[in-house]
Amino acid sequence: MDIFEEIVRMRRAGQRGALATIVHTNGSIPSFESSRMLVREDGGIVGTIGGGCVEADVWAAARDVMEREAPRKMIFNLNNEASFDNGLICGGTLEVFVEPILPQPIAYIFGGGHVSMAVAKAASAAGFGVVVIDDREQFANRDRFPMAEQIFINFEGAFAQLRPNASSYLIIVTRGHKEDMRVLSWAVRTDARYVGMIGSKRKVLSTYKALEAEGFRPKNSNASSRQWVWKSARSRRKRLPSASRLNSSPCAATRRPSHTRSSNASTKK
Repeated sequence: MDIFEEIVRMRRAGQRGALATIVHTNGSIPSFESSRMLVREDGGIVGTIGGGCVEADVWAAARDVMEREAPRKMIFNLNNEASFDNGLICGGTLEVFVEPILPQPIAYIFGGGHVSMAVAKAASAAGFGVVVIDDREQFANRDRFPMAEQIFINFEGAFAQLRPNASSYLIIVTRGHKEDMRVLSWAVRTDARYVGMIGSKRKVLSTYKALEAEGFRPKNSNASSRQWVWKSARSRRKRLPSASRLNSSPCAATRRPSHTRSSNASTKK
């Protein structure tokens, strides 16, 4: 199975993973530079970086990389001490870079007006998939939103079909307060990473009251006199199985991990 084809399939399916690549070697090692191993969210792997305790350590670290959505560099010294013998006494050194594989973020834009058009263009340029929802066909169409992957012309139909997840960003900019509240009441009960709605300061207060009347208590908000953004309290992550093997592996004593910050790592909103 081709690793890169599998990465494309996983991203399209909304699945996470981690790609481990040997980026530097020195001396004798059980694999070669540029070897890759893809670790899926369910723990399955594609490819190999040599097997043994190195691969076991990297597999465990890949689980953490998925969870944190941040890359990591690992350094292994495969010395000749018998205490570290796990079939990989090679005498060399290798560096492995482990990076997260994340689904494409999707911007669900509720409303087909001029604000929605501007947001859709910006989101598409930034690499987001775009989905547009409006109950007016003259506004929600391909002429106005040529970049949209999907267009819905019925709010209730969209609610029934859409399944927002941790890669979903819901942007509410409909034509009026009634429609905004209609969408918001649905949106805050989804698993979307981000929920945002445009509005005045007065609208913020009335929205809080309406949500509380429905039994919902937003935990994070940021209000201003010109706009209101509600940050989804349900942007939670599915916990991955424990990576306890990281500390119990025979290679753990010879590894010197180095953490690297990623400039494009996703940040929870």
